[in-house]
Order: sequence, then structure tokens, then C-alpha cells
Amino acid sequence: MADAVSQEQRFLDALQRDDWPAPDQDHGLDEVGLDAAALIELFESQLISRHLDLEARRLQARGQGFYTIGSAGHEGNAAIARAFRPDDPAFLHYRDAAFLIQRSRAVADQTPIRDLLLSFVASAADPISGGRHKVLGSRALHIPPQTSTIASHLPKAVGAAHGLGLWRRLGGGGEWSADSVVICSFGDASFNHSTAQGALNAAGWAAFQGAPMPLVMVCEDNGLGVSMPTPPGWIAASMRARPGIHYLAGDGLDLLDTWRAAREAAHIARIRRQPVFLHLRCVRLFGHAGSDAEQAYRSAARIAADEARDPLLVSAGLLRRHGLLSADEIAERYRAIGDRVAREAEWAVGQPKLERAAQVMASIVPPPRAGRRQAWQGEVDATPAPMARLINQALARLMARYPHLVMAGEDIGRKGGVYGVTQRLQARFGPHRVIDTLLDEQSILGLGIGLAQSGLVPILEIQFLAYLHNAEDQLRGEAATLSFFSCGQYTNPLVVRIAGLGYQKGFGGHFHNDNAIAVLRDIPGLLVACPSGGVEAVGLLQEAVRLADEEQRVVVILEPIARYHGRDLLEEGDERACGVDPGPDYRLAVGEFGQWGEGRDLAIVSYGNGVHLSRRAAVRLEAEGIAVRIIDLRWLTTIDHAALHDRVAECARVLVVDECRRSGSLSEELITGLVEGGMAGERLARLTAEDSFIALGPAATLTLPSVEGIVERALGLVGRGGR
Repeated sequence: MADAVSQEQRFLDALQRDDWPAPDQDHGLDEVGLDAAALIELFESQLISRHLDLEARRLQARGQGFYTIGSAGHEGNAAIARAFRPDDPAFLHYRDAAFLIQRSRAVADQTPIRDLLLSFVASAADPISGGRHKVLGSRALHIPPQTSTIASHLPKAVGAAHGLGLWRRLGGGGEWSADSVVICSFGDASFNHSTAQGALNAAGWAAFQGAPMPLVMVCEDNGLGVSMPTPPGWIAASMRARPGIHYLAGDGLDLLDTWRAAREAAHIARIRRQPVFLHLRCVRLFGHAGSDAEQAYRSAARIAADEARDPLLVSAGLLRRHGLLSADEIAERYRAIGDRVAREAEWAVGQPKLERAAQVMASIVPPPRAGRRQAWQGEVDATPAPMARLINQALARLMARYPHLVMAGEDIGRKGGVYGVTQRLQARFGPHRVIDTLLDEQSILGLGIGLAQSGLVPILEIQFLAYLHNAEDQLRGEAATLSFFSCGQYTNPLVVRIAGLGYQKGFGGHFHNDNAIAVLRDIPGLLVACPSGGVEAVGLLQEAVRLADEEQRVVVILEPIARYHGRDLLEEGDERACGVDPGPDYRLAVGEFGQWGEGRDLAIVSYGNGVHLSRRAAVRLEAEGIAVRIIDLRWLTTIDHAALHDRVAECARVLVVDECRRSGSLSEELITGLVEGGMAGERLARLTAEDSFIALGPAATLTLPSVEGIVERALGLVGRGGR
């Protein structure tokens, strides 16, 4: 609290001196096209933002506030807000409170002071996140919420910008107007993150080829990443010659120069539909956050130098120099706004908080909406076919039934996918709906999230499961959190198809044979499915698209590569792994199990390749007089453990066959659920893959479950030998 008081007094004392900092360039109001009333309004938005920063620290000192990363030094972004339309989607840096405050002025019935204070105190009455986090967001202001991201929102912004052009190709519609511009802002430290670099590359890559990309990326450069300085000149040197992207620079301390640069950026992006990198020089005041003692890593002289360049003082100087407000009038406005913020803060602390786990979790699952599926008019090919062919037929049917459905991924178009799953789809539906992307999983997922947020339903393909891991934060930190942090006001429904798992006869090594799925299963709200055969794959895919379209869910389908072209089930040449397309209305609901056999001696619970292996093992076990039933989980999240218990309760023994690694595997949850349901431990066993990467060549299956291993483990479990 003492710190907040000293900051206030420092500003008021500076107003009484004649050495206010001057901007680098002396712009006139007429020169930049800004009138006097507008400049005063921008200054007041800056003052509100500053007082909210100070109040956040007072609230923290009282134990009533929980977020102190402020916007002090970045308040010039108020001018950016004014330079764009209030319906231009904006994915904001966490230091952009002044942007939100200024945009609120252009939309009726907005209360930004109250809204932000409610977020500081984590009140359930916070209109955007409902007390779940302090975020800058508003449905009415077209500002989807962002948490303390490190550039993870940039790929999404690229996707949203691409979606604007795509909606034009589709004849209109979507979340935002076709002539909108997407804005995303971030700091100079985030610029160095691989996610930011990937997004910059993707935007430039698309624009270089002539694809519309109406995007303005605002880098607010205060020269610091918490304690680490950004090398002077680094951002400009990195971006000035970037192909496909216009580079503009401005003084973020000077409202007039920021306004000038932002208007130019908006014009280029809106009229030429090309991406702009807007580089604004800022300062960071008061440290990184309330808990940051920057004296430990910055000299007193450096801190004082930045305080002397306070953008509020620069703005005050502009107002005085243009004869709009005197020092006393500025001080009066400063105090009046401070008093208002303080009064609103006292009201905010008395508002209700989240009190139950169910309240916190209420928005993990988005609200439903009306589906957009069209009636199917075509015929169904009844020729038995392996999984890859059946998925291809289902994708073609889905693309025809859902005009707003698009596909994106590496090599999925002209090549038809590495395994031929998407063959001929681009030729039929066009490259704008079957998109060949660059080789970057972060950009693929971000593209899909942005397209989904614009009202489309994307089906994304990740070529191999191992390639997901460098991009998984797009699912964890962006896709799965949007509904949670917006109380369901914003969603990004999508389906992600991932080719993975093992049993490819030794081809490719661990990058093409990966059985690590724990990272997917522990993301709240994310649904994960895994088919064991072609018919199941069609049912899961068609349900996944329905879930995305009607229930706005994020769904991952893990497709076993080894099953794509497999034709035989029990013995060579039997063709029993080929299935007949079950048609457009066949869907496998979340939690719906598959079952083979009614045996009561042994139940085998598995999924994916494990079902294939277990069915082969069951033939040998039945020959030993052991009656077997096999349960195919199909869905690997939100498992109905009570229903599973009922399926296997009458069986003497239960064996879980899990092709993923022993540690962190699905089998851990399954065994625990059965025990919690009352099943005695001696009736249960599991067979898993080893905690190992998968090797190349003949050694590839040595660490994985096998038919022989299942038979041996089952015999031991039922007391017929084995182990």
C-alpha cells in the first residue's frame, strides 16, 4: 500500500514541475487526425488503467486482491483501441487494460472499472471469467479472454485472421465481419518464444503466397522479460525484413504517435488484407508484478530513468502543450478518477466469490448450440474396406453435410495424407476447405482454434502422435481453457485427428510409434477417443464432429496407424478386419463401450490395438476352455466406471490390456475405478507397455503388449499357469 501511495505522489509532484518528458516527435493534432476531445478521452482511459493498477496493489496488501500484473507504462495502447473498430477481434496482452477501457467507450452499457475490479478480487460476479482468473476479456467488446500467456494466443490470432478470408469464400457468416481486422498484442520477451516465432512465420508464409491475412501483431516493447533485458534493437532487426509482413514502429509513450502508427497498421490490414507487425516502445513501471522487487536486478538509476518517461506524464505534457488542460486540471482529473476507482473497489470486495468446486468447474464444458448438419443425400459404399478407407469415406460425407467444416494439416491435400486417409478430398472440396499447412504443429492447432473461434468447425490432422508434444500447450492452455475462462461465452470447437501408437512392424522408430497419451487425458474438458477398427472409427469421427458442432467440444481422435490398412483379424487372409461403412447416422456416444463375447471366466478391457491383440488372444484362451468377453473402451476420457464395473462384474477375473506405458497410463485409472467399485484386487490384473520409448526394426514390439503376453497373463490370472 505504501508503494501505491508513493507512486501516486510521484506523479502528482511531477505535474508541478516544468520538465515533463516530451515525445520524440512533435505531432500536431491535425497532422495525425485526432481532435482535442479524443486526446482528453484517451488520457482519461490511461488514468483509469493506472488507478486500477494501484488499487490492485492496495487490495493485495489488504488480502482482498489476487492479481497485480499491471499495465503501468503500457497505457498508450488506449490509442490502439481507438484506431480500430470495436468489433475487430482483439487477443490482448495482459498489460492492455487501457485498450479494454478505451474500447468500452465505443460500446453502450459498459462498466470496465467494475468489471476489472471484480476480476482482481476473484468475484463470481466478474462478467467474463466468473472469478476463475483475472483476464482481459469481454464478449460485447469482441475481446476473447487471455490469461498470462507467453505468446500462446498468437497462433490462434493467425487462425482467426485466416478465418475471415475463408468465410468470404464460403459466402459469409462467422463470428466477425468479413472486413474485420484481428489484433493480437504481446511483449518483447514473448516475441522470443517459439510459439510467437511460429505464428509470425505462419502469418508471413501465408501472406507471401497471397493468402488474405488481415492481422495486426502489436509488440509492446518495454525492454524487459521479468528480470532479463531484451537486447536494444533486437526486435526491429528481427522484423524489419521479415518476408510477407509489414513492419511499423511507434512511440508507445506518445499517444499521438501511437495513434498515427496504429491507424496506418489498421489501414494496411483492412484494405490490403496483409499482416502488420506494429512495434511500440514502452516502459515497464512498478516491476513485473506486485511481488517483484526489481531493485534486486535493476539499478536505481535505470528504474528512475523509466519513471521519468512515464507515459501519463508524456500525455499530460501533450495536453498542456496543445492548450487543452492545465497542470491543476490534470491533477484534479487524476484525483477524481482515483476516488471513483477506490469507491468501486469497496463495492467489488463485497461481491460473492466462488464457494464450491462445482461452481469453479461449471464452464469447463461449453453450452450447447443448434447443430448445422444438413441431410445426407448420397449413397453409402457397402464394399468392405480397412480403417483408412472407411475414415476417408466418412470425412467426405462429413464435409458434404457440414458446409462450415474445414480440414487442415500437413500433406493432407494434394498428397492425401501420409497414409492416404484424406485422398481426393482436396480435389472434391477445394484447397480452401482442405488446407495444406506448413510443417508446424503449433501453427496447425492455432489455425484450428482461430478458425473455430470464428464460427467454423475444423478437423485438424497431426501427422504423428510424437509431433504433438511440441505443440500440446495449444490444446492445454488455449483450446481447453477458453470456455472455462469466459463462462462459456467463447468457445473453439474442433476435432483433432492424430495418427499414433505402435505395431507398425518396426517402421519409423519412436517418432512414428508413440504410446504416450497421458498429456491428453489430463486436460480438463478435452475428450479423447481411440477406435479399434474401421466401423468404430467412423462412429467416433461422426460423433466427434457432432460434439464439436452442437456441444462445442474439443475432441481428439487417436487413430492407430497399424489398423489403417490392416485387413486381417484372426489369421492371415481372413479379411475380417475390413468393415462395411455403417452410414451417416452411426455415432458412438461418449462412454459407449463395445463388446465381443459373453464369457464369464475372463473379461479383457482394452482399446485401439489392444482390442485387436485381445481378440486374437481370445481364440487361444477359448481353446483352453476359458470363456472370454472383450470390452472396447473407445472413449479414453470421461469413462463411466460404474457402467464398466457392471459390464465385467459377473466375470471371475478382469485383465486390462493397455498398449500405453505403465506409468501414467489409462490402466491405472481403470484398475482404481474397479477397486473403488468394490471389486477385489485379486480378481484384477493389467498388462501394459514398458516405460520405454519404442525401438526401430524387429525390436519395436519388445516393449509392447503381445498376443503371447496377453495369453500368458490371462492364464496366470485364472490359475492355469503363466504369471
